[in-house]
Amino acid sequence: MPTATKTLIESYYAAFNAGQPQAMLDVLTTDVVHDINQGAREIGREKFARFLDHMNIAYRERLTDIVVMTSADGSRAAAEFVVHGEYLRTDPGLPAAHGQRYVLPAGAFFEIRDGLIARVSNYYNLEDWLKQLGAT
Repeated sequence: MPTATKTLIESYYAAFNAGQPQAMLDVLTTDVVHDINQGAREIGREKFARFLDHMNIAYRERLTDIVVMTSADGSRAAAEFVVHGEYLRTDPGLPAAHGQRYVLPAGAFFEIRDGLIARVSNYYNLEDWLKQLGAT
């Protein structure tokens, strides 16, 4: 089971890097819980889809150095990776976008249910990211 979970998480990130949001959504439960870094908790695949749409407008990102770890029973997983991004469009409440590039270590925690991702909790250092954007 841990192998199946590792493959599931790797396919999620492969879809992310390929710019295939539908393939990402296809590996989520309909009631997926999404914990946005230092933000709200959203529930449901529909809200996750809206989040991805927004992110794809404001940011261009690619993940490297992805390492996936799983629990012995495959019900939980964690991933560590490096985000290489470009800030394309100003996000409300954040500094103005003018194509700033950033490189940021990040991580995520997952719950797995019935072979699908039931929770995604993302984490990165917001202060570091803001500094890279040129925020004071």
